[in-house]
Amino acid sequence: MKAVAITLAAAALAAGTLTAAAPAEASSGCKLPSSSIFRQDVSKLPVRSTVGWQLSPNSAFHPDFGSGTWEGRPFGIPVTKVTSSTPGRTVTFDYASESDRGTYPIPSNVRIEGGKNGDGDRHALLLNTSTCHLAELYYLRPNGSRWLAGSGAKWDVHSNAMRPKGWTSADAAGLPIEPLLVSYADVARGDVQHAIRITMPSTSRSYVWPASHQAGKSGVAGPPMGAYFRLKASVSTRGLGRQATVIAKAMKKYGVVLADNGSAWYLSGTQDGRWDNDDLGTLKRLHGSDFEAVDVSSLKKSSTSYAARA
Repeated sequence: MKAVAITLAAAALAAGTLTAAAPAEASSGCKLPSSSIFRQDVSKLPVRSTVGWQLSPNSAFHPDFGSGTWEGRPFGIPVTKVTSSTPGRTVTFDYASESDRGTYPIPSNVRIEGGKNGDGDRHALLLNTSTCHLAELYYLRPNGSRWLAGSGAKWDVHSNAMRPKGWTSADAAGLPIEPLLVSYADVARGDVQHAIRITMPSTSRSYVWPASHQAGKSGVAGPPMGAYFRLKASVSTRGLGRQATVIAKAMKKYGVVLADNGSAWYLSGTQDGRWDNDDLGTLKRLHGSDFEAVDVSSLKKSSTSYAARA
């Protein structure tokens, strides 16, 4: 569904052309259920065969988020906090048959990935921290008094309900985005307690649980959407920054999940002015070869639920 692109975050970290800090994200308090697949320890699960998969083993790992802006544009994926009184807006979708109907709480100051004039995925994540209801939009853009988007999905963060089979979300794999982002609050606490969203340039025309949608190309031998990976236990984290070490620990325990087409081994996080870009940049010492695919099928209870076996 989405084009492969080198994101603003990657260019910023590579070029070091960062400016003033982006706004800080407050902790939402909305956490996935403890039974969710995304909160399970996958460090002891069996390795999955990757024969035939294009995995860019020599590509450096990249944190696709940080503090500040690059060429005037913030990077990372922002979260807009809304309330029950935020006006609901009608949105016209490019993928209407796979998007949730009804209005979306889009405030006038909605934060869009890449900024108001960004030309990337333009994700908008709208979180009501009182109800923990989440609305997510892909490629949101204004059109006069109307709003247009590629696709949209609504979630109850406290629920394990999945998208219908074959449906996208605001992400190509049909997964929620906000609960799978690295947040500063979690890293500052010293414990990211969930799997983390990653992208890959080549994916197959298939998906595996917990994904519900694929966005691959015919003849491409890439991994399926929803594929799990973990940082190998043997990989040393010595020399990583403090923030990077917390993230690496989570990638060994909870793993990373393939959620979208994009650049190889790009990890997603929130926009936050408190990130230390030099610290996060030490994650680039890792490479694709430092990760292994994980078989999470033994945790599957139902093809319509994110709930995992104990």
